[in-house]
Amino acid sequence: MRKEIWFDMDGTIANLYGVENWLPMLLNGDETPYKEAKPLVKMNALARILNNLQRKGWKIGIISWLAKDSNKEYDKKVTKAKREWLGKHLKSVKFDSIDIVSYGTPKEIGRHGILFDDEVRNRENWKGIAYDVDNIIETLKAI
Repeated sequence: MRKEIWFDMDGTIANLYGVENWLPMLLNGDETPYKEAKPLVKMNALARILNNLQRKGWKIGIISWLAKDSNKEYDKKVTKAKREWLGKHLKSVKFDSIDIVSYGTPKEIGRHGILFDDEVRNRENWKGIAYDVDNIIETLKAI
């Protein structure tokens, strides 16, 4: 197995779905929920673990979807918001890759290793080891 760890954002490390009125906001082209989402894990602990794993040769990446039925202008806003969110909450982590892709893009194409994702379909299609969002910190500590 390749020494790669990939994280989905929305519903995995960022609580997008916990932002009040998130769906109507997204449907109206408002990227605010991506900015306001609270972390779903202890970010300082996650950052320490990820930095330690990178020192051991692991590649760390983000693979996250854009909003469904979006347009290029909104995609740019969402991509910027997601990158800023990562910069705010995981500023010490120098990601090897941040892939913000169209909604529904198969996450497994061109990626290997470990995936953390809240969506069952993405975990089932993954060509390595895939975990749900429970116990992310504990799972990473065991690597």
